[in-house]
Amino acid sequence: MTRPDTIRLATLPTPFEPLPRLAQSLGRNGPAPSIWIKRDDCTGFAGGGNKARKLEYLVADALKRGADMLVTIGAIQSNHARQTAAAAARHGLGCLLLLTDSVANRDGTYRTNGNQLLDRIFGAEIRLLAAGADSSAIAEETMAALAAEGRKPYLIPVGGSNALGSLAYRDALRELATQAKNEGCRIDHIVVPTGSGGTHAGILAGVEEAGLSCRVHGISVSRSSEQARAIVSDLVQGIFSLEGEQRNATSRLDVDDSQVGPGYGQPTAAMVEAVETVARTEGILLDPVYTGKAMAGLLSLVRTGAIGPGETVVFWHTGGLPGLFAYPEVFLR
Repeated sequence: MTRPDTIRLATLPTPFEPLPRLAQSLGRNGPAPSIWIKRDDCTGFAGGGNKARKLEYLVADALKRGADMLVTIGAIQSNHARQTAAAAARHGLGCLLLLTDSVANRDGTYRTNGNQLLDRIFGAEIRLLAAGADSSAIAEETMAALAAEGRKPYLIPVGGSNALGSLAYRDALRELATQAKNEGCRIDHIVVPTGSGGTHAGILAGVEEAGLSCRVHGISVSRSSEQARAIVSDLVQGIFSLEGEQRNATSRLDVDDSQVGPGYGQPTAAMVEAVETVARTEGILLDPVYTGKAMAGLLSLVRTGAIGPGETVVFWHTGGLPGLFAYPEVFLR
C-alpha cells in the first residue's frame, strides 16, 4: 500500500518519562508498579495534544482534495476543534466548528474560556448546536450548503477519529516502542483515555502489529464499555484495511467505563483527585474531561491490583490543558 500523505504539525517524538514520585505515592502501603508517561500533551501545536498527530493525515488529505475549508464537530470545549482551527489557519483554509452544548450544568466560564476562547483567537467560525441536536445530520446539511455556495469543504469527524486519522496512533505506538527499547523499559500495560476512539484504536493496532504482549486499557470518558468497544473495534479494522491487512485485535480490546461518572465533561471526585495528585507529585497538568478521568482509571487499576507491583504501566497523556480553564470552580473549592 502507498503510505497516505502527511503534513507536519506536531513536534515529534514526544517525551517518554518516568513518574517516580507518583509511583511512590501509590506505594505507601507496599510495592507499586513502575509508572511512565507518554507526553502527547507536548506535541506543541496550538497548545499541544493528541489531535495534532491525526490532523497531520487529515489536513494532508484535505489539501490533496483541493479543499478550501475544514469543517468539524465537537463539544464546546473540544480539544480537537481547537487544533483543527489552528491547522486551518496555518494552511490558509477556512474553518467552521459545529459545537454542541452537550455538557449540562456548567457556568458561563465553560462557554467563554479554555478551548472556546482559543477557537475564536484562531479565527474559526463557530456555530453552537443545542444539546441533543443530531450533529452528524447537521454536518451533512452544512457540507451540502457550503458546496452549493461554491466552497470546497472537507469534513473531519469528531475527534479526527476515522481510519485515516487513527492511523497516526499506529505510528505513535511505533514511536513509543522505540523509546521504551532505548530506555530498557518493558511495557506491561498502557492506559489511554477513550472518547471518539481513534487514539485507542491506533495504539491497539500498533500493539497488534508489533506483536507486543502488553494490555491496552481504554478508560472511557463518555460511553458504556459496550458502546466504546464497538467504536474502537470498527476503527481498528479500518486501520488494517487502509494498510491492506486483515487482523483481529478484538480479543485484546479492553474498555473500562467506571470513570465516566454523570457523563461526558462532568467532573468526578476521582478525576479531581487524579489531576491534583499528578500535579502535586510530578508537576504535570492533566485535564478534567479526558486525561483526568483516565488517570483516575489508572490509579484504580493499581489500587485494586489489576496492575501489580513489579509491572510497568505507561499512561498516554493526550493533552487537553486548555480545558482546565473552563472548570475553575471544580478546583477552587
